[in-house]
Amino acid sequence: MKAAIVRTAGEKPVYAEFADPPPVPGAEIVTVTASALSQFSKSRSSGSHYSLDAEFPAIAGADGVGFTSDGKRVYFAMPLAPYGALAERTLVRPKLTVPIPDDLDDVTAAAIANPGMSAWAALVERAAIGPGETVLINGATGSAGRLAVQIAKHLGAGRVIATGRNEAELEEMRAIGADIVVPFNLGLLHPSGEKHYEAALKDAIAGGLNIVLDYLWGKSARTVMAAIARNIEDAAPVRFIHVGGASGEESIDLPGAALRSSSIQLMGSGLKSVPLEKLLAAIGNVFAITKSANLQIATRTVQLSSIEEAWDAPGKPRLVVRI
Repeated sequence: MKAAIVRTAGEKPVYAEFADPPPVPGAEIVTVTASALSQFSKSRSSGSHYSLDAEFPAIAGADGVGFTSDGKRVYFAMPLAPYGALAERTLVRPKLTVPIPDDLDDVTAAAIANPGMSAWAALVERAAIGPGETVLINGATGSAGRLAVQIAKHLGAGRVIATGRNEAELEEMRAIGADIVVPFNLGLLHPSGEKHYEAALKDAIAGGLNIVLDYLWGKSARTVMAAIARNIEDAAPVRFIHVGGASGEESIDLPGAALRSSSIQLMGSGLKSVPLEKLLAAIGNVFAITKSANLQIATRTVQLSSIEEAWDAPGKPRLVVRI
C-alpha cells in the first residue's frame, strides 16, 4: 500500500510502498480517507513527542478518519506502531475510535478533532467552565485558539478575550465570539512589548477574569500571569490552563511572588493530564456540536502523494491529507 514513511527519527516522511497491516488480535484495520497535519501528529511521527516510544521505519500520522471493516466511519487516534494515519490502511485499537456524525464530512472531522479536543478538554475537564465566566485565550489566532473562542462561547462564557500577534486576524475573530481583542508584539524588536501588553490586559480584565487558555507559553504567558497578579482582586481564583507552546519558548522566568500574591491556579491540559477516554469523549462532543454551533475551521487539502512538499506547510489553514 502507499504511505508516508519516516525512515529515521527527525526525517521528513517520503511517499513510498509499505506492507499492509496484518490482522492483530484486539485491533482492527481501518481504511483511511483523511488525516490532518497537526503539530501533535508531526512531533509524534518524528519521534519527539513525549507520548511515543518510537520505532523506525514507521508510517507518519497520529490520527485520522476512515472506515472500519464493517463500514463504520470513525475518527481514530494513535495507530499501532509502525502503522500511522498517513497510509491507505492502518491498524487501530477500537477503544481509540470515535463515531462521526453523518452530517460531518471527512475533511472537517479530521481537521477539527485535535484542536477542538484541546479546547473542550481544557475548558471542561481542567477549568470546569461555568455559565457567564470570562475566558482569555492567549494565542487565539491559531487553528486551536480560534476554535477555543467558539467553543468557550458555546459552553456559556459571558466574555471571551482573544489575544495574539496578528491584529487583523484578531479583529476578524469578533465575528466568531471574541468580545475583546488584545494584540501584542514581544521579543528583541519590541523592548517595551511586555509592558504594553500588560497595560492592555489590565483594561481587558478590569471586569474580572476566571479562566486563561494559553496556547503560547513564553513571554506572553508570563505577562498574562503578571497582569493577573497585579490586577485581579484578592482571593479571586483564575484557572490558568497551559495547552500549547506555539511560541517555541519551553521555559519561563516565573517569580514566586506572582503565585503567592494571587489566586492563580496553574495547570496543564493534554494527553496524560486528562484521561485518554475523556479526550476521546471531548472529540465526540466537538463533533456533535460542529453543525449546531457553526464551528468554523479553515482547511486546505492535499493528496498523500504530495506529503514531502506539504510536511512543512504553515499551520493555517489546517492542512488535511486526502488518502
